Amino acid sequence: MATYLSDRVIVYSGTPSVESFATAPEALLTGMNKFLKSLEITFRRDPTNFRPRINKLNSLLDKEQKASGSYFFTDGQLG
Repeated sequence: MATYLSDRVIVYSGTPSVESFATAPEALLTGMNKFLKSLEITFRRDPTNFRPRINKLNSLLDKEQKASGSYFFTDGQLG
């Protein structure tokens, strides 16, 4: 789980109802990369309407983004 604080996020991890950990607030890009990496999901920006889209698992773009460590994007990245 991630909580937005303007341009910063707190990433939570652990086992629900058993044990959890919270990170210190961190930059949106690094926090979202950490969160999405834990879910094994990558995002791209749709070229038509610029909305975020989840890449298909093991697609070419998914594999490229995972290899580069770029699970999330901000304006000016990935389109």
